[in-house]
Amino acid sequence: MKLHKLLNITLAAAIALSGCRKLDVDVESRYTPGNFPTNNASYAAAIGAVYAQLASSKSGDATYFMNGAGFSYGVDYWMLQELSTDEAIIPARDGNYDDGGKYRFLHLHTWSGNLPFVISSWQWGFGGINIANNALNLAKGLPEGAQRNTAVAELKAMRSLFYFFMMDSFGNIPILDAYPVPTLPETKPRKEVFAFIESSLKSALPDLPTKVDGSTYGRATKWMAYALLEKMYLNAEYYTGTPRYTDAVAMADSILINAPYALEADYTAIFKPDNGPQIKETIFAIPYDANLIPGMHFTRFGLHPFLKEKFDLPAAFGPSIALSTIADFYAFFNLPNDVRNNTWLAGGQYNKDGTKNIVRTSTKTLDASSQGPDQPIDWWVTITPEMKLKPGGEGKLDVGNDLLGQLKGVRSIKFYPDKNINTSTRFQNNDMPVFRLADVLLMKAEAVLRGAAPTAVKGELQTPDVLVSKIRTRAGAAPAAGINLDEMLVERAREFAWEGWRRNDLIRFGKFEGKWGFKPKDNDVFRRIFPIPEIELALNPKLTRNPGY
Repeated sequence: MKLHKLLNITLAAAIALSGCRKLDVDVESRYTPGNFPTNNASYAAAIGAVYAQLASSKSGDATYFMNGAGFSYGVDYWMLQELSTDEAIIPARDGNYDDGGKYRFLHLHTWSGNLPFVISSWQWGFGGINIANNALNLAKGLPEGAQRNTAVAELKAMRSLFYFFMMDSFGNIPILDAYPVPTLPETKPRKEVFAFIESSLKSALPDLPTKVDGSTYGRATKWMAYALLEKMYLNAEYYTGTPRYTDAVAMADSILINAPYALEADYTAIFKPDNGPQIKETIFAIPYDANLIPGMHFTRFGLHPFLKEKFDLPAAFGPSIALSTIADFYAFFNLPNDVRNNTWLAGGQYNKDGTKNIVRTSTKTLDASSQGPDQPIDWWVTITPEMKLKPGGEGKLDVGNDLLGQLKGVRSIKFYPDKNINTSTRFQNNDMPVFRLADVLLMKAEAVLRGAAPTAVKGELQTPDVLVSKIRTRAGAAPAAGINLDEMLVERAREFAWEGWRRNDLIRFGKFEGKWGFKPKDNDVFRRIFPIPEIELALNPKLTRNPGY
């Protein structure tokens, strides 16, 4: 258990979670202008629901939107962003993990508005927006002064983050700035939504906190708002048709000149189970706790029972073996001495003491297609990057469920396996970074490559090579020389693998329609945004179906 989580916002989030299990509960039944807290401690608990929604395993308040089960940023929204790219894949394994094709549809770009991940992500995002709007109404009832101003600014920033996720994923969406929603909202153009988010963030900036310590960890700060604006401006040409690369550089410099962040010397520490406010480069993270704040599931989805002893995982823990990456993406991790190469498991596996991981099995358990009698065999546990489908498995992307099939596909240990994992729920303690200094640097480098002028920070002219070299040097790789946009995309893949940004990156670089894994190259640019869920279209005739769906 991480004490910083209990002593700061996470206790508030846990309290909020315990009171928001049913989606049909009116948020206003919890706080009203008459009972809204007027001191800092109780205020933190009151707005905890907004942060709880970000990490939550439920959709939150769906007062207007269809009630139903949702999932956490760490699972469903993440899968929507990553399984639709070359960065992650869940193949079927002899029928297991097909689950009606929901993973396969994302990989092949054949999803519809009925895809469960589309529905739950929409409900999760607009649930967060509704919760923030309700809290904003109540915060505005506080006595005038710094506390109210900070409360309003913090809630605006969090609402903007949810709005960014929804705008990026769904494009043209409703703008909700009141709670409860007075009428059925209509779809607004993405350009208008972009302007709304930008205006909200700019209005919040003067009153957002600048302190960086345990009291602000996992909460909206001025630096989080600058990072979100930088992300928006880097993507503005795609979102609105108007390039904003110079503005992206300005947002980066607002952080680089004024904020106390620094690249963490140990790259792997950023993602370990004990990560937290001591990580010097984390600008905004979603705190998780294996017992109090559920939602972090990477160890569950990515490992295999044969690897438990290597990572000191409890015997009662059962990983699902489902989640992998494809060989083409793994091939990006090719820089000599780069510590980021070690965030993947591939090839023959070793025990903690350096000996080969040998298991006793049988020929047919190992390979179901083997001919002849089933005989005992000692097998070196081997993870193969290639994911050859089993005979007849083409329709469901089925790689088989013998031992060879179970261990097809490279496994990630970036969010390092947690020996203190909750064996009942299989949740772990690693916090999820959303914005960190490395992204600020690489976004600035990309903005310069796309046409912005390089700027000097603390006497250093920050060209793309200078900025990328900071990232590579921290990782132990050779500095950059003459980096171009294609190489920038690869560098982002190395640095931010499985952090939820790959879809956003591929779209900005015009690569989302490319060929990878089992997905053919296509020209369906309409799939750069997801469909508005069919169930939402049925509920609200004012919503406009996204083009192509």
